[in-house]
Amino acid sequence: MSRPTDAGADPTGPARPSNFLDVDTLSRDQLHEVLTRATELKERQRRGKRHALLEDQTLGMVFEKPSTRTRVSFETGMTQLGGHAIFLGPEDIHLGHGEPVRDTARALSRYVDLIMARTFDHEDVCELAAYADVPVVNGLTDDAHPCQTLADLLTIREHWGGFDLSVAWVGDGNNVCRSFVLGAAMTEMELTVATPPGYEVGQAHLERAAALGEAPETTTDPVEAVAGADLVYTDVWVSMGQEERRASKLEDFDGFQVQEALLDDQSVMHCLPAHRGEEITDAVLESERAIVWQQAENRLHAQKGLLSYLQGR
Repeated sequence: MSRPTDAGADPTGPARPSNFLDVDTLSRDQLHEVLTRATELKERQRRGKRHALLEDQTLGMVFEKPSTRTRVSFETGMTQLGGHAIFLGPEDIHLGHGEPVRDTARALSRYVDLIMARTFDHEDVCELAAYADVPVVNGLTDDAHPCQTLADLLTIREHWGGFDLSVAWVGDGNNVCRSFVLGAAMTEMELTVATPPGYEVGQAHLERAAALGEAPETTTDPVEAVAGADLVYTDVWVSMGQEERRASKLEDFDGFQVQEALLDDQSVMHCLPAHRGEEITDAVLESERAIVWQQAENRLHAQKGLLSYLQGR
């Protein structure tokens, strides 16, 4: 199934996307607007100012994969925006099994104002978006994690005052990495991606990044990638659903652990949950160089900015 164009009309301004399936669903200007909204909503929340932009609206949350941060940040975000969220886990909904995805999309559209889906197959989220009459947000698929990238970019903008910095990704060229590659291109960050052979980002995403701005440098040498970087970003080597490959992946990623010996004075990000002692050491994660808790908090604020933007509120 082809990727929807996600172009929607807004009578009060320029076209805005009707869904959010990956970072490049947004234009560069739209991405910056979502981040600015997130910053404003974060400040209003901290000052205790009410911001019920989605009052009486409901977010349907479809989960094939469990998650702490995704569920809590979306559910809390809707509450803070004056709305409500409904959790639909694997025992509550049988996406594509008990009924076709397109039927689920049509039915949910009659009940809720927005849908967030966290699935294995990216095509399931695309199909939800194609048949739903309400905005669909990709909460994570095996191909992409755009909501995480929004939080990453918000954290970077807060920490550095913009995007004039050098970032090194060290580890697996997975869904988090692929979306971050697109976000880095859209914000003109200098990015180097270091992965073991066989775990690269993939040519299709490199070409998408090049079309958005500039593709990252790629290497199989983590030391080369980190040298001169301002920020080092990593993620788990063994993702959910890959547990049977654990032993082989740990062997393949030997030398890619983010540890003190690899670093100079760089800050460190991790999207969490972390497998301490594998892709990152406990000492690094607990050090002052780690900005992972600010990054985790920003899932809440970035998603509030996104949801209110998609609804034109």
